[in-house]
Amino acid sequence: MKTRFYEYLTRVRNLRGYTQAQMAEKLGISRSTYTNYERGNRSPDLETLEHISDVLGCTLDELFGRSKGEPGREVQYADLMCEPEGTYDYSAKKKRLAIGVQDFRFLRERNAYYVDKTQFIEEFLDSWYQVTLVTRPRRFGKTLNMTMLREFLDCTRNSAWLFAETKIEKSVYADWINQYPVIFLSFLNVKAENSREMIRQLSDLFLEEYDRYMDLTKSGKLSQRKKEMFFQNYRSLSEKQGAEEQRSCLCHGLKDLCGILEEYYGKKVFLLLDEYDTPFMYANSRGYYGQVREILSGMLSFSLKGNSSLEKAMLTGVQRVAKENIFSGLNNLMVCTVKDPEYKDCFGFTEEEVRELLDYCEAEFSGQVKAMYDGYKIGDTELYNPWSISCYGARKKLESYWVNTSENSMLKNALREQGQLFFQSYEELLERGQVTVNADAAGAYYENQNETAFWGLLLNAGMVTIEEEIREDLYKVRVPNLEVWKGFQDLTASYLQVEEGKIDKMLYYLQTGDMERFSREYKRILLEIPSYYDLKDENSYHMMMLGMCVFLRGTYQVRSNRESGRGRGDILLYSRKWGCPSMILEFKYTRDKSENLEDLALKAIGQIKEKNYSADMTGQVWYVGLAHRGKEASVKWEMQIDFPDKRRI
Repeated sequence: MKTRFYEYLTRVRNLRGYTQAQMAEKLGISRSTYTNYERGNRSPDLETLEHISDVLGCTLDELFGRSKGEPGREVQYADLMCEPEGTYDYSAKKKRLAIGVQDFRFLRERNAYYVDKTQFIEEFLDSWYQVTLVTRPRRFGKTLNMTMLREFLDCTRNSAWLFAETKIEKSVYADWINQYPVIFLSFLNVKAENSREMIRQLSDLFLEEYDRYMDLTKSGKLSQRKKEMFFQNYRSLSEKQGAEEQRSCLCHGLKDLCGILEEYYGKKVFLLLDEYDTPFMYANSRGYYGQVREILSGMLSFSLKGNSSLEKAMLTGVQRVAKENIFSGLNNLMVCTVKDPEYKDCFGFTEEEVRELLDYCEAEFSGQVKAMYDGYKIGDTELYNPWSISCYGARKKLESYWVNTSENSMLKNALREQGQLFFQSYEELLERGQVTVNADAAGAYYENQNETAFWGLLLNAGMVTIEEEIREDLYKVRVPNLEVWKGFQDLTASYLQVEEGKIDKMLYYLQTGDMERFSREYKRILLEIPSYYDLKDENSYHMMMLGMCVFLRGTYQVRSNRESGRGRGDILLYSRKWGCPSMILEFKYTRDKSENLEDLALKAIGQIKEKNYSADMTGQVWYVGLAHRGKEASVKWEMQIDFPDKRRI
């Protein structure tokens, strides 16, 4: 029997899911040396052969095409689909959390703790829609799920053992594993500072998939036309100067590769695009969206509209695509936003999953954990942020783990562009934690920059979640949990263009009753706020301080312009913790340069007393009067101890 080592080496390496670069690294040799093994230009020595068989989990016989079961029989595809012997032991030791790991194979290879979300695969395959987009907030496991879907479908991989004892193993789709050609692109790290750099990053991303299928051109199964198409696209993508030919290839390159794979494998292709909207958001936040919009739109339109080689496609991102412009005419797209029931439990952790994980980690589940990380609503299902819960399980410390990512730049920029009507609703949200708004969950803010689109962006980004759908596009939304309030601190500080740490320090002095230092820091912040014209009336200062009071959410209930006693106090801070004082802040403003600001601040305190704003407060209460003229300010204060019967000491 004639055997060709390099063909079997390539086949086994592909089945194991390794790239040539990964194999070279594992073997401790150069990539060019390893590439020559697979091209048949060089042969490894016996020691290297043994090392290769160890890395790939197969026998030397299998590397030379001889079956280990029956001498003389050529090795078959099925022989190589078994789990590599002696490599994975799922019972060897207690699983550890693999926090930050976004690759399913990597996680399973390391026997890490895994919250089973393989129902995502079944729901996708069972869907009637050819093209599906799922939008979810950041840190909700989108990339992990997409790499899981790739591992399950990709016919160049050997993945059956990765899905041992998971839900999909019992599904009617269990035998679909590793049966289809797959194109997988994750745009998670396509974050360029200018259009030329973004074109380069996109080209490199495409080239990785073209590299992965380079061996197909040597098989003789592809027509001459498809081979020429492959190499022409490869050359175009390799251009470093952003030439027109390269830009054009970014538009049609994915569709072309689908056609090449269909011809080779005789099956249509699954196209998986993870975090598809990252380039859109980053280009928008850096101001060059108009320069790359045509490329990004063309890339998606060519590959998803009228692609005869496409079996199904799945896209994930934070935002829904715009109805017009980007996907104009794409009528085979199903969009599943945070308000829709599809895939409702596939991203994020349910409370049952959280309890199991924390019990496994020997971390406490409590009302505080729930208040900190719960509260997201997908369809009719309440969910926890999986990143935050995993971090808490590892550290056993209640902290804000929800870190800033690229869409926050868009949020900050967009907040500065909003008008007075938006800030009326925003003020109510900051005070009450919920508000009824028109939100366009069906659009993309970078295509339609208005108030309803911005509320839609806040909704899709997880900054607010739907409490109730009143009618189409009209929702009662709320801030999900205390951790997300931290995100509003960041937004507020960015909007005011004041360092977050300075706001935090000022409010610390207020809470601890160090009023001299509070007064000093408050005046300093007023001087640092860039625009004098933003401080034009009493409400300007009121709104500024209300925004900063978001920092106190964990300790105080914040109320603004709500009835108390015989009137409406400006800002009332009700202590949630024993030992922390409650506070009433009353604002005054004058343009009159002859008016004494200290007297005006004392007048504010007199109003607090006269109107009895502290009527429903008990314990230690600070009365704080704040008087302003432009960026000048005077702060006065008094401390009272109030009892339910209102006797004062």
